[in-house]
Order: sequence, then structure tokens, then C-alpha cells
Amino acid sequence: MKSGHVLWLLVLVTLLAACGRSTVVRRERVYEPPRHATPARPVTGAHEYVVVRGDTLYGIAFRHGLDYRDVAAWNGIGPPYTIYPGQRIRLAPAGRIAATPPPAARPAPARPPASEPARPAAPPPQQPAPAVAPSPSQTPAPTSAPPVAGGPVRWQWPAQGQIVGRFVAGDPTRQGIDIAGNGGQPVLAAADGVVVYSGAGLVGYGELIIVKHTDEWLSAYGHNRRRLVEEGQAVRAGQQIAEMGRTGASRDMLHFEIRRNGRPVDPLTLLPPR
Repeated sequence: MKSGHVLWLLVLVTLLAACGRSTVVRRERVYEPPRHATPARPVTGAHEYVVVRGDTLYGIAFRHGLDYRDVAAWNGIGPPYTIYPGQRIRLAPAGRIAATPPPAARPAPARPPASEPARPAAPPPQQPAPAVAPSPSQTPAPTSAPPVAGGPVRWQWPAQGQIVGRFVAGDPTRQGIDIAGNGGQPVLAAADGVVVYSGAGLVGYGELIIVKHTDEWLSAYGHNRRRLVEEGQAVRAGQQIAEMGRTGASRDMLHFEIRRNGRPVDPLTLLPPR
């Protein structure tokens, strides 16, 4: 009897040991796997951009410092400039390499002065009186040029507060002004216009709103806590469009930009003095 019990116990111990080993093997197999290949994001080249969800043509042009009308023309996109995720957007005219010679075409204006009609203009100096008359006529032209700096847009301040960052020409990180304030403070439209972008897809701007005022002029309002307007919505100068915040910034402030034909302009040259 005792020997039988001993044999039975040995069998149980062997079975238990075998079970333990099999369990370890199963756990090792379960532990090995996790390698998840994340899908590659669309790659953008120097002269091409792949549209992602939430993009607008205005936002893409703004991000790359381009005029939205040029981007639309290069890609054969007409109003209302609808684009789709995965679509490839050209950021330069087709055959950009061939487009570099055209800058040399700018000297072409030198040809008119070289032309003979311009030399016949030399005789008039013999009659000083007529020469004096054309010069005043050209004087009004410069006087009308300064108003064009602001165009037909009447600008007003988008927020109250101290200026803590100023525009620096050529510095891609300082293409506007920063106005310090408090979280939740009203952010106002700087002029009448239509909202062409409202989102957070542009890196460095946080919650951003872009308003189109004319075909030439846009204004941008970044780092908002909350956006109060949607794309396509008409806004009036002085209307609250957002709440000031610190999305994408280290403090509560409004980053404000004005762009003409896609290029940044110093807002302080256009805003009224205060």
C-alpha cells in the first residue's frame, strides 16, 4: 500500500511539473508579438503638400506664405476652393526649375527705356515749361500709393493689452505681433470679412482663425482658448470671434498677423495709433 501511494504521488508530481512547463511556454508565446507598424504620414516636398483632414486651401497657402489665388491657379482649383484629404497640392508653378529663369525676365522692363521712343522724349527738355507740367501729374501718383498700403480695409485693434512681441521682417517666427492679456478675454475681428479658416491644424498657432477681408488682405488670430466662428461665416469689424488663450503658447496672448497677397505685413503700420 505504501509503495502504491508513493508511485501515485510521483505520477502527480510529474504531471504537475509538465503542466507548469506548458503554462510557461504559452505565456512566452503571448508576450512576444507587439510590433505595430504605424501608417506613414503623407510626405510633403519643397513644392508639394498632401492634404490632411481639416486642411483648407487658405490654411495651406497661409502656412507656406503664399497667395491662396496662386495656389488655386497652380492646381486648377476654382471657388469655393474645395480640397480633399490625400490630394496633392502644388506649392509652385508647374516646372519650377523653368520658372527660375523668369526672374531674369524682370530686366525686360529695361528694354522700353532702351527703345527709341524714349529718346524722342529728350527734346522736350528744350521746352522746360512742358517738362514741369508732367512732373506734378506724377506727384499725385505717389500720394495715392500710401493709401494702398492699407487698401480698402479699415483696420482696428483685435484685442486690448500690452504688445510683448513685434514683427520682424524675414523672421518666420515673428511675422506678426503678440498682444498679452487674460484667458477668456475677447478677441475681435480687425475688419469686416469672411472666416476662411477655423481650426488647429497649423503648427505653432494653436487654435487659429483666418479672416479674408478682400482678395488681397487676410488677418490671422492665433493661440485662442476657444473659437467662436466657423469657416464661411461673415464677421464685422469689432465682432468677438474668439476667446484669448495660450494654445501653442507659454502665456495667455493673441498672436495677430496681417498678410497681403500671402506675404506678412507689420500690423503696427496699419493699425490705428493708441
